[in-house]
Amino acid sequence: MSLLTASAVDRQTLASRWNADGPLVAIALCAAWCHTCREFRETFERIAIARSDAQFIWLDIEDDHEISGDIDVESFPTLVVFRGDVPVYFGVSTPQEATVTRLIDELASHAVTARDIPQEIAALRETLRGAKPKAP
Repeated sequence: MSLLTASAVDRQTLASRWNADGPLVAIALCAAWCHTCREFRETFERIAIARSDAQFIWLDIEDDHEISGDIDVESFPTLVVFRGDVPVYFGVSTPQEATVTRLIDELASHAVTARDIPQEIAALRETLRGAKPKAP
């Protein structure tokens, strides 16, 4: 599977595959003006192609603000990873391919539970799946 974006077609594709027992979903929160993000996009795409067992989404927090909402991104790239409906990672990542691949592999292969994941992340999941976010 290649990298999905916030386009309506990609969101329909994601919604049809994302469920409680679904694959790992990795979301890169980036910005078009960020030089590191522009360089990281090719890396993230290669990881997405190599990991057909997971979904990968590229989300520009400014251009796609109606989807990303009020997530507090302190640095780029920031990754959000879900295992099914459970957010298991939210944090800044180095843009190196080996580091991100190792993180994705680790999250996919071990039982990880969500810890200190902001409420806005659950809202992001619901918005990407095409559902209205649930009130806190």
